[in-house]
Formats: sequence, C-alpha cells, structure tokens
Amino acid sequence: MSISLTSVLEAGIAIRTLRKRAGIRIDDFAMAAGVSKQFMTDLENGKSTVQMGKVLQLLQRLGVKVGLELPPADIAAYQLELSKARARRAMSSKGSQGA
Repeated sequence: MSISLTSVLEAGIAIRTLRKRAGIRIDDFAMAAGVSKQFMTDLENGKSTVQMGKVLQLLQRLGVKVGLELPPADIAAYQLELSKARARRAMSSKGSQGA
C-alpha cells in the first residue's frame, strides 16, 4: 500500500508500526541502525527537528522504498539539478582526497 508522508509524525508512525510488527524493541533497533534511542523516540513521536537523512536510512533498513512524485513538467529540471549536484560533490571529494 502506498501512503503519502506529509509530516515527521507520519514517517515515525510508519517506522514504529514496522518495527513493532517485526518484534524489535526500540533500543535494539536504534543500536542496529546506528542511532540513539532518543532519536528513535523523537522520530516515532513526530518531533519535527529529526534529521531527514537518518529517517531515510531507517526506512531503507525496514525495506521501505521512499519516493517523490514530481509533476511531469519538472522532471527534466530535477534531473539537470541532480546531475549538477552530483558533479559538484564528485569534484569536492576529489579535492579533499588530494589534500
């Protein structure tokens, strides 16, 4: 089933639901995922300041695919911006490796 995520609370509830269904305690899941128990508690309770990267990492660990539906008119512009960002990141990492 596909659900729309419009808040941290919705993501947190989805993660809590999957974690509980798998029979994993919150502290065990936090340790396995490399985050603190407090982070997991904040996420599952919908604290709006949780880090998006960590949320995406946790969803991936639970086997959840996350996607965005962009309007068709915006897809080409998105792909161009993503390509530029990846090139900048690659140049940045090459520069830091040489230092």
